[in-house]
Amino acid sequence: MGAVSHFRSNLQDLFFNLFDVHQIHTYSEDLAGLDRDTMVDILREVERLAGDEWAASFVDADRNPPVLVEGEVKLPESLKASIRALQQGGWDLLGIPEELGGTEVPPTLFWAVQELLLGANPTAAFYVTGPLFARVIWEEGTPEQRRFAHEMVSRRWAGTMVLTEPDAGSDVGAATTRAVHVEGDTWHLEGVKRFITGGDHDAAENIVHLVLARPVGAGPGTKGLSMFIVPKYLVREDGTLGERNGVAVTHLESKMGLKGSATCELTFGVDRPCVGYLVGGVHDGIRQMFRIIQHARMTIGTKSASTLSTGYLNALAYAKERIQGPDLTRAADKTAPRVPIIRHPDVRRMLMIQKSMAEALRALWTYTAWVQDQTLLQGPDSPWSSRFGLLLPVVKGYSSERAYETLASSLQVLGGSGYIQDYPIEQYIRDAKIDTVYEGTTGIQALDLFFRKIVKDQGQAVAALASEVAEFVKGGDGSDPLAAERELLGAMLEDAQAQLGAMVGYLTAGDVYRVGLHATPFLFSFGEVVCAWQLLRHAEIAARRVDEAPFYRGKVAAARFFVRQVAPLVAARRSAAETEDGSLMELPAEAF
Repeated sequence: MGAVSHFRSNLQDLFFNLFDVHQIHTYSEDLAGLDRDTMVDILREVERLAGDEWAASFVDADRNPPVLVEGEVKLPESLKASIRALQQGGWDLLGIPEELGGTEVPPTLFWAVQELLLGANPTAAFYVTGPLFARVIWEEGTPEQRRFAHEMVSRRWAGTMVLTEPDAGSDVGAATTRAVHVEGDTWHLEGVKRFITGGDHDAAENIVHLVLARPVGAGPGTKGLSMFIVPKYLVREDGTLGERNGVAVTHLESKMGLKGSATCELTFGVDRPCVGYLVGGVHDGIRQMFRIIQHARMTIGTKSASTLSTGYLNALAYAKERIQGPDLTRAADKTAPRVPIIRHPDVRRMLMIQKSMAEALRALWTYTAWVQDQTLLQGPDSPWSSRFGLLLPVVKGYSSERAYETLASSLQVLGGSGYIQDYPIEQYIRDAKIDTVYEGTTGIQALDLFFRKIVKDQGQAVAALASEVAEFVKGGDGSDPLAAERELLGAMLEDAQAQLGAMVGYLTAGDVYRVGLHATPFLFSFGEVVCAWQLLRHAEIAARRVDEAPFYRGKVAAARFFVRQVAPLVAARRSAAETEDGSLMELPAEAF
């Protein structure tokens, strides 16, 4: 890793998650033809790249963000160099079908690679998602449309997901962008889309937008939306680029963070027709787009975990080096030597808050990725598919909220130094805040969890997961070093189930307001149960190896700390849900 890189990885914990806990090497050859040594080599090489050429533009792209010049977005040269370094190594093609020129890997390995890249330079990561969009076009498009997929991969064209509109916001079904049929699968699009990540830039010769629009005469809501392939430059039959399509950048946002990521307003069909091709020749836009949305939500959860991890490790390094104040036991002795601040109880408390949460969020996404592995091994009709759907809003919603919140402790360890740009944590915080907002706010994730993943499923997936947690609680023996924590986990599970039961009761009574008031708190409780369960699974393994290295003692300590910290929070949320009177919704707006 580059000596001056801001990024601090945690390969040891990644390896522990993948190989000690989930043992992905026992099935990876069946799934993707990769053995353990190969996967370790991949992660080590990506870590080197992430901390060197990839991370090199992290600061510059923030201080010198993209600019809009005569209708074209220009990126800083440093950012384009980082993008080229990743593409030259072919790392952007992991997880892409071999027939498209990529390398299939287990989802667990794919997301482990993403943790390294997203932690080192999240801005750059959003410019290299073209192969993902190519895969969707390859699998959803007509045979004629597959040419876009081939060109996107071989020529590293970029891709974007285009949903949000200025007046619709998160209400995707309120979109008004029109699609007018021309002939066959060819349509003309008219409208305005906002907050489009990578909506325009000069790091690729072409950009292929996947756009949701409403065909003239289609019904209301999300079911009336269709998805269209809209290239920045039209593509001739021989693959060469034709004239500029009628999609224009009409605004470039100035933002709090992720400043290197070009967030654009796109206007379709103003000066010239905007040509779009109906994906697959079918009007099935929201299902097709959700393939990308699901990937994006997993990306954000992984990004959140990785940003917190590097924030914590930066704070830890500072705490070991910064000499300030005497040991608390000698505070009255004016001649006592000054000690590294890691000796101070409050600093240790903050460091363990960060360590336990960073490891919890990594445990959450690695478990969810392992569930994806099982879905591939056993098929989309297996219960693992429902388990993945159940976990996804938690990965995105819980991780983004807790990472942003906990990064404040990372900054606090550095004191005043954390607030200045000599250290990366102030940028981490600015870059992390958007994670709670885009790809569906936390409130939207919470409603999705309750209504779509639990109620619509009649509670089957959540009951199956709860049963596994309950079995784990019963584990151990008389000498179990985690007996107290298992008992706490059992109480957490009971409290979360009671919280859910109260919400179901309100729904049955027709009081959706009281459900809405507790949807996000329930998402937090559910996330904490899953994280506590996973961390205690980790601690079970690590407890057998505590004499081998301090790493394993740290794993056990982090699990215990996390469970003891969050158990009272789950209990409090249960009480709040069970005693909810709904009066908040009766309060007039003027009273706020």
